[in-house]
Amino acid sequence: MGTRPGMLITTFIFASWVILISGTEQQLGSMEHPLKFEEPELDTWMEKIDTGVLLAADDPDDFKPEETDASDLPTCLLCVCLTGSVYCEEVDPDMTSVPALPKETAYLYARYNKIKKITAKDFGDVVTLKRIDLTGNLISEIEDGAFMKLTLLEELSIAENRLVKLPMLPPKLMSFNANHNRLKTRGVKANAFKKLSKLRNLYLAHNELEAVPVIPESVRTFHIQNNNVTTVTADTFCKSNDTYYIRPNINEIRMDGNPVILAKDPNYFICLQSLPIGRYH
Repeated sequence: MGTRPGMLITTFIFASWVILISGTEQQLGSMEHPLKFEEPELDTWMEKIDTGVLLAADDPDDFKPEETDASDLPTCLLCVCLTGSVYCEEVDPDMTSVPALPKETAYLYARYNKIKKITAKDFGDVVTLKRIDLTGNLISEIEDGAFMKLTLLEELSIAENRLVKLPMLPPKLMSFNANHNRLKTRGVKANAFKKLSKLRNLYLAHNELEAVPVIPESVRTFHIQNNNVTTVTADTFCKSNDTYYIRPNINEIRMDGNPVILAKDPNYFICLQSLPIGRYH
């Protein structure tokens, strides 16, 4: 008696399944190209499901996504490209070199990536560039000709990198930022900035410089704090052969964080409108 209800339930379920299948076959039979399963194929398919053969192909352990390099992707897919401006900041996947830029690019912001080197070819065809910001990369080398074709370049930032020497700089540069690098005196030629007659802002703070390079008279703001500068001469800011010379433009000089004692030779600053910020005792 106890098994009779169970048999009735089983019979009811089986009958419902047969009716459902029959209705489905009638619907498929009315289609222009009816879908049919040959009985042997259906049995084989069901057997594969039971044994897990079909599921093995979907094993997540077998799925390995392909690694993508930023250099393999179009620049304007990785970066934000607006009219004349390209923004490539903290790109994922890692950007290890300067991307190919649209020829009309005037402003490039490629901050906080993993660019390691700047070559002479990187900007060779983009002569319209006016501003380049490469702050916060891993740049340890810049080829000498990298910026020389950029006759319109006015602002260049290579701050927070790993440079030990500077390349040649374009003549129309107005602002140059090399803060937080590893620049040494032998890597910065004494006349590196002398011919930059339009230079207004010069930032060389937080490096390893032992001497102050020649500063163009056009410079208004000069930062060289937190270096290893030990001496200042009569010609560093003024002219030893002209006691009447007044430096007309510079109004901010930061030399704090250097070993040099500025009060040792106060006459070396007589041409300035204001004294440098730094140690005086």
